[in-house]
Amino acid sequence: MSSRFVLKSVAWLIALALVALPVVGVLEGWFATNRWPVRYLQVEAEYNHVSAEQIRAAATTQLGKGFFALDLDAVRAAVARLPWVASVEARKRWPDTLVLQVRERAPFARWGGGRLIDHDGTLFTVPGGDALQGLPQLDGPDDALPQVVDFYSDLVHRFTGSGLRLSGVSLSARGSWTLTLANGAQVLLGHKLVDARLTRFLAVLPQLNAAHAGGFQHADLRYSNGFAVLWAATPAPVAPPVTPSDQPKASAQNAPETHT
Repeated sequence: MSSRFVLKSVAWLIALALVALPVVGVLEGWFATNRWPVRYLQVEAEYNHVSAEQIRAAATTQLGKGFFALDLDAVRAAVARLPWVASVEARKRWPDTLVLQVRERAPFARWGGGRLIDHDGTLFTVPGGDALQGLPQLDGPDDALPQVVDFYSDLVHRFTGSGLRLSGVSLSARGSWTLTLANGAQVLLGHKLVDARLTRFLAVLPQLNAAHAGGFQHADLRYSNGFAVLWAATPAPVAPPVTPSDQPKASAQNAPETHT
């Protein structure tokens, strides 16, 4: 290879670098960081737990740069730090707009003491989470979270039409299941033959309820051939109040005599 050819190749490489470097520099924000500033922020969100003001305040910390210098990863990270935010998509729209798509967390249930479960099975904590109403209470070891969620979902389906409304499921460290109903009653399933025990109990529950109008407070299904049930006490009937018209009247013959 002649030296002339080498020099020519080097010259071409230098020329290409001189052309490409400014383009890459602008696209990567190396140059002209304050040129073509981002003037508009478009936000698409549900606004159930996160306000537009919170999102804008978080994103604004990363603005103030030119269109090409704006770091989308930094914007996403800043907005994702908001407590209720699950995910953020960010993109630029020429010549001066930043578009954000924000997905909020949707709490599915409570987990243990103070944490919440998202619909995608993620554990998270948010300010004011304890005040949320209507969420079932699930408990168990953290590594058993998918198992507890699946079991709860299956029970909700199985309890349809039974008159029982499930409000909580707990799995102990030893693998024993306990159910809590909306009225405060508890069902102890144990850790063996759980499906068979529950099927047997639900099959006879209508007949049992027919004989006990107050419902049950506690059901222990951890028996080989049956179960034990503690029924709620039935309140005693209350006698109607006595009115003056119901009181016996003294007759003239029984009235004491008066002497003067």
